[in-house]
Amino acid sequence: MNDLDLILEAAREAGELALSAREAGLKIWSKAGGSPVTDADLAVDTLLKNELKAARPDYGWLSEETADDPSRLTTQRQFVVDPIDGTVAFMKNKPWFAVSIAVVENGLPVAGVVHAPALNETYAATLEGPATLNGAVIAPSLTDQLFGAAMLGDAKMFAHPAWREPWPEMRIESRNSIAYRMCLVASGAFDAAVALSPKSEWDLAAADLIVRRAGAAVSDHKGRDFAYNRPVPQVPSLVCANQALAPLILSRVGHIELP
Repeated sequence: MNDLDLILEAAREAGELALSAREAGLKIWSKAGGSPVTDADLAVDTLLKNELKAARPDYGWLSEETADDPSRLTTQRQFVVDPIDGTVAFMKNKPWFAVSIAVVENGLPVAGVVHAPALNETYAATLEGPATLNGAVIAPSLTDQLFGAAMLGDAKMFAHPAWREPWPEMRIESRNSIAYRMCLVASGAFDAAVALSPKSEWDLAAADLIVRRAGAAVSDHKGRDFAYNRPVPQVPSLVCANQALAPLILSRVGHIELP
């Protein structure tokens, strides 16, 4: 079984487990730093780690819900996993959460799956082929101006008075899962997604490949590409957009210095 088929199968199993665990009733607590976690997050993480590492014992492992093992830095390939991306939506019985699994080699994702089980949507890509949604090829939108664009992000951020130039009127919506937001841009359901706050590699890796293979653009707010399996697996920000809007967004946010 190739890597894509392996992670597709694992993501679907993980999605079924997440839905059944939510149906049975979740135990919820706060991690250090205050973000919520559920017993389902940990159960899905365990399922994925056991299945994927059994199939590829030489691959490294980086997951939101597993204590980081620096030995991953010495492996040729790594699984980069968010067992349930969008835990808040998951807890609130909303559908906008996803299982995100990437295979990374030499800092770049080479296979990626983002599976939204409550929506029956499975996004996938490899380096060699197109990006797909439930097996059908996807492509980003052709929107070429920010006015009226469909944007995923924080409406309060866009409305903040400190911008050098006010943002034009846009349709701004929110989705809890970062990976799912990026896939909505890849498929053309939204035109762009912007987040000017730190994101973890497991939020991004699978969707990064899907976005690129679909033909859209993804970077931090200064236009820098992401690299994965780094010692500190975090990036400062996210700009994900079709090819026409990406430079327009970067010209508005690139001057910002984030901590």
